[in-house]
Amino acid sequence: MPDRKPSPARLVIATRASRLALWQAEHVKSRLLELYPQCDVSLLEMTTRGDQILDRTLSKVGGKGLFVKELETALLDGRADLAVHSLKDVPVDLKLPFALTAVMKREDPRDALVSNQVDNLSELPPGAVVGTSSLRREAQIRALYPHLEVRPLRGNLDTRLGKLDRGEYAAIILAAAGLQRLGLSSRIRSYLAPEQSLPSAGQGALGIEVMADRTDLREWLAPLECRESTWCALAERTVSAELGGSCQVPLAAYAQQHENVLHLRGLVAQPDGSVLIRAEASGAPDQAEALGRQVAAQLLEQGARDILATLLPDHPVAGSPGATPSAN
Repeated sequence: MPDRKPSPARLVIATRASRLALWQAEHVKSRLLELYPQCDVSLLEMTTRGDQILDRTLSKVGGKGLFVKELETALLDGRADLAVHSLKDVPVDLKLPFALTAVMKREDPRDALVSNQVDNLSELPPGAVVGTSSLRREAQIRALYPHLEVRPLRGNLDTRLGKLDRGEYAAIILAAAGLQRLGLSSRIRSYLAPEQSLPSAGQGALGIEVMADRTDLREWLAPLECRESTWCALAERTVSAELGGSCQVPLAAYAQQHENVLHLRGLVAQPDGSVLIRAEASGAPDQAEALGRQVAAQLLEQGARDILATLLPDHPVAGSPGATPSAN
């Protein structure tokens, strides 16, 4: 019989120090202890620049990568073995020496309405203030409800809920999975269907990042991977990668697998919601990356290139047709 690789003796998980990030890291820790009960699994709590800069939107201060850089430094210098992220916060252009080694089973991918006043955005009066942290949500809300005022909303989950409760916003839009994970489902007044607010690539899933050369970790972490969630995430993240993967672009991608068919939807919009471009494709799950490229190409053909030329003028996609970069 082939030799079995010995179980890990010690693993350190790098994580942001927010309550939601700690829940996610503790969840991974508990799964690892189920697999390797003799392993010493600990958390390395860190504060990232994304957590520190709260007075500006992500699109203006460097994007989602601000939530992972400090954790990657801990991987580089050996203080941590793995980092746990909300997959939607992991840049799609992740490069060596890092690797995304496991995508865990996705929870609820939808956006959720939280309000102390209404059960639906359509019930809000003209000029009511809605808070959101993403251009993706903002563009889709503006398109459906042009009478509402959308304002930036930064901070961790508790900070955002606190701003709502102090009356700074009539409603806020958050990822449903985060509320559910922290036992705050009762705060959700309604869920936004994908037709109302198409989710962000990877939303609702957890991703585990390691150093690419840690083959031992890849083997130890393999049981945590969900194959269906991995295919969906690959399709979604390919759309984002093909279109620049930037917080400066209202971009959504959402895949669902039914039996042996993967259905992928993508969206690119003007930030003010004046233009929404949609595309979709279906195919076998193992064609996830090809489906992502197909949907991205459709979006570009239908006018996304013009939007990108305005918002990301230096990106290759914004140039002439055929300039789409390959997804890594």
